Amino acid sequence: MSAPAYQRILLKLSGEALMGSQGYGIDSVVATQIAREIGEIQAMGVQVAIVIGGGNIFRGVAASARGMDRATADYMGMLATVINALALQDALEQQGVVTRVVTAIEMRAVAEPFIRRRAIRHLEKGRVVVFGAGTGNPFFSTDTAAALRAMEIKAEVIMKATKVDGIYDSDPMVNPNALRFEQITYLKVLEQGLKVMDATAISLCMDNRLPIVVFNLLTEGNIKRAISGEPVGSVVTV
Repeated sequence: MSAPAYQRILLKLSGEALMGSQGYGIDSVVATQIAREIGEIQAMGVQVAIVIGGGNIFRGVAASARGMDRATADYMGMLATVINALALQDALEQQGVVTRVVTAIEMRAVAEPFIRRRAIRHLEKGRVVVFGAGTGNPFFSTDTAAALRAMEIKAEVIMKATKVDGIYDSDPMVNPNALRFEQITYLKVLEQGLKVMDATAISLCMDNRLPIVVFNLLTEGNIKRAISGEPVGSVVTV
């Protein structure tokens, strides 16, 4: 395996990634597999920060659509991300990977509050940092939280782990003739309304020239391949 192409990354995981084939909650087998792969790249000397969603437990946008106050629904979604962050921390530490959960909403009994310099120091000391509770503000997705935290910790890339092997011009689950992009610009993602990350996150990455690598998490070893700079998935860049 070649030397890592990146020294500090932000890995964006959806809550659904932890769900596996279940309809709800956390699949411990999947969490262990993800933790093992993260441990492998950390052993390569890569500093790893993670932003995780909460869609496997609670999705604020969906609850809002059913009539719940949007801000209340979003705060509930943020708490779901903290549950996932703690589950991932446990899975990582069972693999011998020292991990810190850092949250945008203070809950000192279970996690550290987000302090930028402290989070960077954890990374420098070889700890994996899992960011929970999104940005701490309603109306912002965990995609935006990933872009924001990546900028704050000076990550070199956002690695967006999904259930498909890159970015397509249409849903490959529905359209077997969907075209996959190996490389695409931020502007085209926005113009074509491609469901990579939400528009706020894409715009933030575009303004700061932060590349996004979109790859399939379900293929074992893909995280390591992507870190090594192998052509895995799709790249969003200038």
